[in-house]
Amino acid sequence: MIDPARRPRDFLELHHSEKPLLIPNPWDMGSAVLLQWLGFKALATTSSGFAATLGRLDGTVTREEAIAHSAAIVASTPLPVSADLENGFGDDPGEVAETVRMALAAGLAGCSIEDSTGREEDPIYDAQLAVERVAAATEAAHAGPVPLVLTARAENLLHGRPDLADTIARLQAFQEAGADVLYAPGLRKLEQIRELVASVDRPVNVLALPGGPAVAQLAEAGVSRVSVGGGFAYAALGAAVEAARELQEQGTYTFWERARVGRESVRSAFAA
Repeated sequence: MIDPARRPRDFLELHHSEKPLLIPNPWDMGSAVLLQWLGFKALATTSSGFAATLGRLDGTVTREEAIAHSAAIVASTPLPVSADLENGFGDDPGEVAETVRMALAAGLAGCSIEDSTGREEDPIYDAQLAVERVAAATEAAHAGPVPLVLTARAENLLHGRPDLADTIARLQAFQEAGADVLYAPGLRKLEQIRELVASVDRPVNVLALPGGPAVAQLAEAGVSRVSVGGGFAYAALGAAVEAARELQEQGTYTFWERARVGRESVRSAFAA
């Protein structure tokens, strides 16, 4: 049995390995078991992938649903699990801290908090409030005997604000507020990723995106962690859509050739 108290420590240590930590994002318990079977060393939930399992879009899951989902993923695997907790489900730093305390109670090894408001007309929190929110999250994450690994996210690039200088300044401020890992989803250019890594003293997570640098290039740039967000969940859903359209439009079943890999993998992983 894995001591749950070791998971956060093990998770943080994985950010200081020779190679980047490849942390895939399962969207349900079955995909978590499958990814563990494939040999990954840690997992992270995906807000968009989980929302899709409920027939909803990203940003519509409640705090209680996200925590319950995270607890289910934790229960399905001995691996460290970090949770995508969006903006902490509240504007006020106290609300964010309460979300992190719930994350600790769920047995998570880590969680991430965004500086995105969830409001189209004003998508990014004012810098000072953003820092206060990370400080409150960090205080809650580190309050217990086993500190939760807190990832602070600067969301500029996902909301039409390609201001690298502001993004780096925010991450530097989040570092000073105590964040353990820093993350600016949306970065694709290797030179910008290098600049970010050189500008901070904490492990940096990069989101794997089409057209972005390969893992070997990210390793050379000093990146500590690579995640996929909703990528695997959407890939699985995309395969289902392609299979359904083949059945509807062509009346053929070649999708079983692709399904064989999934069927055989599930039989091996779930029997292990």
